[in-house]
Formats: sequence, structure tokens, C-alpha cells
Amino acid sequence: MVMRRLAVLLLVTLPWAAYAAPSAQAKREIQGLMDALSASSCEFQRNGTWHGRDEARKHLQRKYDYLLKKNLVDTAEQFIERAASKSSMSGRAYQVRCPGQPAQPAATWFAAKLDALRGSGAPVR
Repeated sequence: MVMRRLAVLLLVTLPWAAYAAPSAQAKREIQGLMDALSASSCEFQRNGTWHGRDEARKHLQRKYDYLLKKNLVDTAEQFIERAASKSSMSGRAYQVRCPGQPAQPAATWFAAKLDALRGSGAPVR
């Protein structure tokens, strides 16, 4: 029974241990996503409350820093999935609401910004 528990524990924890630090490109992309949020006129909803872009960026930066310390993010996609999509406390999806547009899932908003960053190489607003 002890060996079985150990095997299960290893199967659960080994995939997380395999993550590496983000590459320089991934760091630039994640920075670009944060910059896009800061440069936008959008609001960010978490746990039912709307927040301005500066507060949203600070929140996402804290989450990103935590994930970095735990080696849990090494791509921009992982940043979107693990930090910018939903609350790690409540599990509720984040939303982004930009002027003149309906609110949308933050994961969708950030994925579109990432596609634009990769397509143009220029900052995304």
C-alpha cells in the first residue's frame, strides 16, 4: 500500500517538476500581454468585481511571480491558462470588458493579444 501511494505521488508531482523557466521569448510575450492590458481601456473582472487595468496588472503580476517561483509557467499559453484565465481561489473565470464591446472571457482576450503579438512583433494595444 505504501509503494502504491508513493507511485501515485510521483505520477502526480513529476510532470510539474519537468517545467523549465520561461525562455526569453516567453518572457517577452508575457510582458507584452501585461503591457497590452495596461495600454488598453479595458476593465478586468475577477470574482464578480470589475477592476481597472492597473489593479488587474498588479494582480496578474503577483500570480505570475508565484508561478515562476514554483516553476509552473514556461510559456505564454501557460501564463494565460494558469494566471490570466480564472481565479485560483474560487475557480471563477476572469472577464475582460473593453469600451463598446461586450465582456468576454479573459482567456479569449489574452489569446487574441498573444496571436497579434506573434503575428506583428509590435506592441499590442
